[in-house]
Parts: sequence; C-alpha cells; structure tokens
Amino acid sequence: MADSRPFCVAEERSGHCAVVDGNCLYVWGGYVSIEDNEVYLPNDEIWTYDIDSGLWTMHLMEGELPTSMSGSCGACVHGKLYIFGGYDDKGYSNRLYFVNLRTRDGTYVWKKITSFEGQPPTPRDKLSCWVYKDRLIYFGGYGCRRHSELQDCFDVHDASWEEQMFWGWHNDVHVFDTKTQSWFQPEIQGGAPPQPRAAHTCAVLGNKGYVFGGRVLQTRMNDLHYLNLDTWTWSGRIPVTGENPKHRSWHTLTPIADDKLFLFGGLSADNIPLSDGWIHNVITNCWKQLTHLPKTRPRLWHTACLGKENEIMVFGGSKDDLLSLDTGHCNDLLIFQTQPYSLLRSCLDCIGKNAIILESQISLLPPKLLQQVLKKITFWTAANHREEQRAQKEESENKYQWISSN
Repeated sequence: MADSRPFCVAEERSGHCAVVDGNCLYVWGGYVSIEDNEVYLPNDEIWTYDIDSGLWTMHLMEGELPTSMSGSCGACVHGKLYIFGGYDDKGYSNRLYFVNLRTRDGTYVWKKITSFEGQPPTPRDKLSCWVYKDRLIYFGGYGCRRHSELQDCFDVHDASWEEQMFWGWHNDVHVFDTKTQSWFQPEIQGGAPPQPRAAHTCAVLGNKGYVFGGRVLQTRMNDLHYLNLDTWTWSGRIPVTGENPKHRSWHTLTPIADDKLFLFGGLSADNIPLSDGWIHNVITNCWKQLTHLPKTRPRLWHTACLGKENEIMVFGGSKDDLLSLDTGHCNDLLIFQTQPYSLLRSCLDCIGKNAIILESQISLLPPKLLQQVLKKITFWTAANHREEQRAQKEESENKYQWISSN
C-alpha cells in the first residue's frame, strides 16, 4: 500500500538528486547540518513536486533501499530514476540503483542492480552524468582507488600507505547501458581530456556531452569541454569569445535549446556563494550574463531541471560556503523563465492569480479548461503561502541577528 503525505514544501537539503519526468519534479537524498553534524536525509523518502498545481508530496519508498547519501549522481531514462555513487559515514559508493517513477498505484520500489556485465567505476561522489541513447555516461568525481588501480585519469589528494588506498579526483568516462545491463569504459579516440575534477556539471546537446568547471586540489575552474558521444573524441578546451563566468564548483548547467546552455550559481574560487546566471551559445561560443536574477538568492550544490516550457527549476542547495559555514541549506524552488510562456500558460496564470475577482466566471469554463484553471489556482495559493513563510523566516532571522549584535 503506497504511503504519501502532502506537504507545503520538501525539506531543505544539499547534495541531493533531482529529475523531471512528465509533470513532476522528483527529489531524493542529500544532507542537512544539525548542530555542526552532517545528517543524511532518509533513504526511504522521495518528494514529488507537481509542476501544474505547485504542490509537494512525500512518498515512502520500498524495496532494496540505497544508503542515505550525499553527492550521488541521479539521472532519468524512460521514467526510471538511476542513482549511482555518493558518500556516507562509511565512505564512497559505486553501487547503482533504480526506481520506476511511472507507477500506477503510487508505490516507489528501489532495485539494486547486481546482475550486470563489465566493471563499474571505482567508488566516488560529486560526479556528473550524460544521458544519451539509453546510456548513462559518467564523468569525473572525487573518490578512492587502491594502489593497483592508479592511472593517469586520477589526481592524488591523500593516501593511506598501510591500506594502499588513495583519494583524489577523476577524469575517466564510464558507460552503463540500461538496455544490456552492462558497464564498459569507452576507448577515447582523440582530443585532450579535461583535467580531473569533482563538483563540476554536465549537460547534453545533440550528440555532445558538455562539462564545465569543477574543482581539483585547491583550484576551481571555468573551462568548457565536450565529448562527442558517438565517436568518443574530446574537443579540448573550447575557446570562448568575450566575457567568461567566474571559476566555480557545485554549480549547474542545463540545456535550454538545441544550441544553448544555462549556467547557474556555485562556489567561486574565493569561496563566495554565487547567484549569477549565464547562457552559452554553442554555435558562437559566447557567454552572456543574465542581469535580472535575484542577487540575494545564491545557491551551491543545488539541482537544476528543465520544466515543460523550458523554465529552469532550481531546488535546494546551500546559500553558505559549505567549507567554512554549513548551516544555510535551502528548500525553496527558484524558477527561471528562459523564453516567453505560451499564451495558454499566460492566461491560466492570470486567472489563477486573480481567482477571487473572477470567481463567478470560473465555473462557466469548459470542464477540461476548468481542471487546468483549478490547478493554477492551487499553484498560486501555495506559492503565495510559501513566499509569506519565507518572508516571515527572513524577518525572524534578521531580528535575531540584530538582537545578537546589540
């Protein structure tokens, strides 16, 4: 029997996984900080956000549950959410799980993939993934290797000589074919690969898998590369004309058109949480900074997903420098509109925002349209309620800070 409970908003978190399938945003995992301790969120909960109604619901999950982790890599293929890697109190993972999101009875059942061919990547977290032709193509990450596994694709950060274990950053590529249930490591045919890194971000346009930024040792980067996912050839660092985004890690990169990528947030090279947004045109190789984003809503180690009308849905993450102050985890949903909404969407939003004024006319709408309008009324009622709660919370925090400083 499925167990689901409606909530105003999902719990705050960073280092989680999120995907969009159909009309829903799905959020799993991550961690929060409680009294200077990292607390991993329950592994048997998945949160859904209905894009049309704006309502959050928490569903309890069943099956072979993944460990509660942060830094796992989540991706969706044909309605199935795949989770690979991550970090918990026992160390790094290289296990792969999936759950079918398109359930008829609302029951979400995890399955651990144990019957597979080939060799999975070594344990790691803060890696990224391209989805292409039913394949999950993983790149980079921070993790551990034994002495016998050391290769050129690995920059060593630390080592335990007694156990012959090494920790560091990767730039290797591993593929899991969801049709054949097999792992393989493609033979790179040419081009200079990106430097090993973690907390970078990946995005697919056509048959090209793009990677931007990330961290290795004490260096954060702002380089852009792509891997041809048909020929397995690296582009080398892509030369960019004009202004570049700052060096960063823990940011997101989202495809918003056939030739455009949207970059948001992250942590800068001088440990400043970022709230800037950029659009990269892959034809002209130019970055353009967006100038109307809220400067007071920085995010890092968040997630970003593409909505039904090319809006970017940013959820969770932190507004603090996680390396020195780890208390600012968020649970608000930032939505960035990258193109004009359709006329139908604009009309529905107008009715939803003015439902009280239009109350006597709404019931006269045709049934199908009425159903859409009712969802929009719910959406704007929930959105206004959450905004009021956020404003009250910020007012209380500012009042507390004023009292403390005086």
